[in-house]
Amino acid sequence: MRKTYEFAIASFRNEIRCAADKALAAQLSKPMSKKILLVDDECSILEALSKVLGAEDYEVVLAEDGKDAVEKIAAAPIDLVLLDLGLPVKDGWATLEWLAEINPLLPVIVITGRSEQQALAEKAGADALMEKPLDVPLLLQTIRELLDEPLESRVRRASDPARGFRYAPCDSLVLREMLLKRLTTSYPCRGPENN
Repeated sequence: MRKTYEFAIASFRNEIRCAADKALAAQLSKPMSKKILLVDDECSILEALSKVLGAEDYEVVLAEDGKDAVEKIAAAPIDLVLLDLGLPVKDGWATLEWLAEINPLLPVIVITGRSEQQALAEKAGADALMEKPLDVPLLLQTIRELLDEPLESRVRRASDPARGFRYAPCDSLVLREMLLKRLTTSYPCRGPENN
């Protein structure tokens, strides 16, 4: 009876090892999630984009200003940066300049509500510029393309920033529709005849 008991225990241990090995193999075969640093001073954008990126299996690190972004990049490896320009403490341009000096191969997507920033962002070393309100499917596509880009291609682009720069302007019709939906309160307008 003792041999049956020992056999049962050995068999149980073997099953546990097999299950653990399968779980480990499944974990190792799963691609590691990429880490994206999202830098914006608007809480609503941080919250919304972190949910979208998390749903796409990206690990999201948040920063509310350029100084915080620099500290987070120095503390742990980051695979891609989404960077707003109008930041407190250290603005987006200064942060982008620092990033270009420290790691010119790190993909950076500038997200901004400011218009006509394309030439500056391209010259400063950003890989893409997307104007707010963001086209989320296009943003996700751009993120995937930049993260999947071969190192040789990134090196070539770092030496010539204009090569492969991506630009997504704000769609003024979409913006107008969004504003009209938000501004549902009618205001009395005094015309010249009502004065």
